[in-house]
Amino acid sequence: MPELIWQKSTFSGGPQGECIYIATAPDGTLRLRESDAPDTVLATAPQGLAGLLHHARARAQGHG
Repeated sequence: MPELIWQKSTFSGGPQGECIYIATAPDGTLRLRESDAPDTVLATAPQGLAGLLHHARARAQGHG
């Protein structure tokens, strides 16, 4: 697999320096990792991540 190009989330960088990174794999799936455990990489389809973010935003706004 080619080297992934990781991008830090614009919402990362809290008081403890917590960072979430995302990369697109050649097969079109997304890879996610956390700065605390960079060797642990999660894979998901773009639709799965979009659903998770939609649900998290709805809960944050008290709609879920």
